[in-house]
Amino acid sequence: MSEIKRVTTPLTEEAIKDLHAGDSVLLSGVIYTARDKAHKRLCDTLAAGKPLPVDLQNQLIYYVGPAPAKPGQPIGSCGPTTSSRMDSYAPILMREAGLKGMLGKGPRSKEVVDVMKEQTAVYLAAIGGTGVSISHAVKKAEVVAYEDLATCAIRRLEVEDLPCIVAIDCQGNNLYEIGVETYKRDM
Repeated sequence: MSEIKRVTTPLTEEAIKDLHAGDSVLLSGVIYTARDKAHKRLCDTLAAGKPLPVDLQNQLIYYVGPAPAKPGQPIGSCGPTTSSRMDSYAPILMREAGLKGMLGKGPRSKEVVDVMKEQTAVYLAAIGGTGVSISHAVKKAEVVAYEDLATCAIRRLEVEDLPCIVAIDCQGNNLYEIGVETYKRDM
């Protein structure tokens, strides 16, 4: 088993290049949340030539719509959303806004992987069904854009040691494909 890599945002090209499909990661720093409705608004804003409500340069978006926080907690359960819902928007955000990382669950489209290779970006996966555990890594949460979207608003999260896995690295190595091939070979 490989060592756990500690990664801090904002993401640097050097840090991204050091991540390989299958690596275990503990993520710390500031990350943003957004799901499909927020992604559409972000892309519409870029298309209109207007500034985004948050600076995504070298940042990471976590695909999540968190549950409301209980008293004394910064956030409620916050498990990952299926990432393919953002596949039509992710290439635009990587190319035009400088997005360097995405965190969610499930495979990505070929177009997203191709743009990740082009833009030196990384896709991390969190395990579905672990939202309560993941919420313990969130130290602070605040809505920073699109409050009208309620749980789907963009939030700025401060996280410490959020556990995830490199699902697709910046060279296009894809754990979802590698895992299947390994399973077939070892059967």
